Amino acid sequence: MRITAIEPRRKGLRALYLDGEFAVNIDAETLLFSPHRIGQEITDEELHNLIKESDVRRAREKALYLLSHRDHSKKELEDKIVRSGTSGEAARTAALRMEEIGLVNDESFARRYADELCKRKYFSKSRIAYELQKKGIDRDLIHAIIEEMAVDPAQQLRELLARKYARNLQDEKGRRRTVAALQRLGYRWEDIRRALEEFMPDEGREDEIYDGENRHDYPGM
Repeated sequence: MRITAIEPRRKGLRALYLDGEFAVNIDAETLLFSPHRIGQEITDEELHNLIKESDVRRAREKALYLLSHRDHSKKELEDKIVRSGTSGEAARTAALRMEEIGLVNDESFARRYADELCKRKYFSKSRIAYELQKKGIDRDLIHAIIEEMAVDPAQQLRELLARKYARNLQDEKGRRRTVAALQRLGYRWEDIRRALEEFMPDEGREDEIYDGENRHDYPGM
């Protein structure tokens, strides 16, 4: 096969044309430092290696870009790199490399993320565990972090109700919405009911605030 043209593309890519037909987009820097030029022959093996090298470079650059904005778990980073258009193999290689040089650390990420979900979003322990699972955090590490968290669900619910939901508890519609919102945060109905008793008007009844269809169960605990 002969390289008949190399044309610029967006995002630092170059379109490689072989025998007059578009073949593949290659990272510009990879192509620059390769020996391949317009008019030269390229074998299937050389093309495969060029594509692989381009993929690895693009994955590494995407990883560094993402990590410059915020911390990521290794799985989250890998998934985002794949969505950018690189191969799964290149994404795994890049994420592993970021871990090796200390830019990715699942344990420190998980602890900071769990603390943020607890203190800023008032998530329950079960909801926090569920969110950590979504980030690809190891189950044993999740369990250890959750066990170490000194969180009182009753206090969390009291603060939530006082700050955000107390005004909604004077009518049935507002109470049902409040229950549904608290269940989405991962709190058990028993804990919600006890917390609501501190804010409910005397005439409020349990059957007015509970809607079984609003249950949200979060695995991970």
